[in-house]
Amino acid sequence: MSQELLVSIIINNYNYARFLRAAIDSALGQSYQPIEVLVVDDGSTDQSRAIIDSYGDRVKPILKKNGGQSSALNAGFAQCQGDFVIFLDADDVLLPHAAQSVADVFATQPQTAKVQYRMEVIDQGGQQTGVIKPPAHIPLPAGDLTKQEMLFPFDSTWLPTSGNAFAAQALRSIFPIPEEVYGKVGADWYVAHLTSLFGLVVSLDEVCAYYRVHASNNYELAEPRLDLAHIRQTIVYCDYTRGYLLKYAQQLDLPDRPAEVLSVSYVANRITSFKLEPDQHPIVGDTIGKLFRLALIAISRRSDVVWPMKTMFGLWFALMVMAPKSLAHWLAEVFFFPEKRLRLNHWLGTLHRSGQVA
Repeated sequence: MSQELLVSIIINNYNYARFLRAAIDSALGQSYQPIEVLVVDDGSTDQSRAIIDSYGDRVKPILKKNGGQSSALNAGFAQCQGDFVIFLDADDVLLPHAAQSVADVFATQPQTAKVQYRMEVIDQGGQQTGVIKPPAHIPLPAGDLTKQEMLFPFDSTWLPTSGNAFAAQALRSIFPIPEEVYGKVGADWYVAHLTSLFGLVVSLDEVCAYYRVHASNNYELAEPRLDLAHIRQTIVYCDYTRGYLLKYAQQLDLPDRPAEVLSVSYVANRITSFKLEPDQHPIVGDTIGKLFRLALIAISRRSDVVWPMKTMFGLWFALMVMAPKSLAHWLAEVFFFPEKRLRLNHWLGTLHRSGQVA
């Protein structure tokens, strides 16, 4: 049955000529057929278009002026014909079995809106680092995730663009991506979260793609250090996505919609930003007291972790409220970067419930 499904692999590229050939080759090298490979060049000024031309009719080129990731995904999706879609960032690489693995899911579970899979990190030269994204001890959520998306969307483990495959029908329900909102690099927030409202999510425990970390990643930090500009951008993307989740939940008449979409990680970003650089904090009206109250609400909603983890969250927020800036900076790094708490990670993983949701 899976061989009857057409997969569209849409590669979005902007000035990634040094990585682009590896991405295209990985799309063309899939063990699964039929596939179509569309390469959207978003106004590159390097050698990208010459590389795309060298593939002839093996790929469908979509050449446009620069408009950012959202506009590139919109342009590619508008011209694809697939039953399901993989959006591949031009600096990432698909493993040869990726399309087959997700096609088997869509063929046997037609109510699926999104398939997500683990990724292995590679460096700038394409060497495997041994780092798995997300780490193997973190369960991937699966099933009907509408309740999680309403109650704690950004705490539920989700993958960046190249770590997902989407049912075209689900994408048609939410496209085009609002370009003026997500712009240059934020499209995966919109696509990964909103599609979960339109069908089941299936999570594969296998690695199906390589995620490249390098000095010029558009959003991913190249090293585990606190970047407050990055935190503020994350807050903005969370805020926009919260609004769209409520919009589509209302359209779908989903039950038990909260008045406000929250997440522990979202409030943690807000309290970190407010505590460390209050003059540049993007949310007007925030206070330490207000953020602590929101944190307690967000913690209470977490059905995916057991009570010791909730207690640890509460303790972390309480410490952030009282801590001087130097200690707050350290606490934030420990919270956001697993690399800073290596000895605790496996134990913390045991405090998560199974990723499967009925």
